[in-house]
Amino acid sequence: MRICVAGGAGYIGSHTVHHLVAQGHEIVVLDNLATGHRESVPPQATFLHGDVADPQAARRALRGCRAAVYLAALKAAGESMLEPAKYARANLSGTLAFLEACLDEGVEFVIFSSSAAVYGAPAYLPIDEQHPTVPENFYGYTKLEIEHVLAWYSRLKGLKSASLRYFNAAGYDPAGIVSGLELNPANLIPIVMEVACGVRKELQIFGGDYPTPDGTCIRDYIHVTDLARGHALALDYLEKGGETFSVNLGTGNGHSVLEVAEAARRITGRPIAARIVDRRAGDPAELWASSARAKELLGWEACHSSIEEILETTWKAYGKNGVGNICR
Repeated sequence: MRICVAGGAGYIGSHTVHHLVAQGHEIVVLDNLATGHRESVPPQATFLHGDVADPQAARRALRGCRAAVYLAALKAAGESMLEPAKYARANLSGTLAFLEACLDEGVEFVIFSSSAAVYGAPAYLPIDEQHPTVPENFYGYTKLEIEHVLAWYSRLKGLKSASLRYFNAAGYDPAGIVSGLELNPANLIPIVMEVACGVRKELQIFGGDYPTPDGTCIRDYIHVTDLARGHALALDYLEKGGETFSVNLGTGNGHSVLEVAEAARRITGRPIAARIVDRRAGDPAELWASSARAKELLGWEACHSSIEEILETTWKAYGKNGVGNICR
């Protein structure tokens, strides 16, 4: 199948592109390289440098494609609370422009990168797909709004879609084929690695007084290789006649910030200084998933998502890139 992957030079996107290429699909990557790496795109894929919000670039990338995988978005929840207009332009206006191009070009299927942030503070754990969707940050709001649009487009235009509600994407390709690092990372694990490498002085922990066993936030960390496989399985499901759906991709287990930092110290052999600072707006205390529906619908399970494998593959990627003092 010919598939356009928007944001396919980015962190999750490049892993997904490699997986789809390995399955024999014909891939076109559309990316503005604001945070992605051109070298992360495999030579078997066609690369187009452009923005998803540019109708001409989007239509050129989508021409002849039966499916699109949409991974082009801003994703820092904390930043979204400080700069909502920036997130509205990128995650709402940009996505809507791309979806319009999908309709114009006759795309049949869209796999949308959504987020567990659509749920907000958990009413119960683990979170399943029937959980109320009440986002606590503007980033989560943007993802939920696009899910609503996709549901309407499915009813009105026949554009079938899968909204994949990721929990916390982390790790790197275990084989080392994909190792391009995120630029200006805002997520915990790459920040921990930058401290281990000497790029950052310390890890700032946003809040130490949450109602959790050690006072720090608990999150469900899912290996990016497992996410890549989830995209491919979602596409297979739709192609075989499945209807539009939303589904969690997570492990069903949570790790606190302090637990992740301590595991990283063991794996890297580095001290990793950490300091507790004020809470960030919009951060729920605990989030972890039920992925029972993903197993039922798609046959998907997390296979690479132990915190040890996530940290080990990330540390290897930082070593391969020679970041900071890691190679000294």
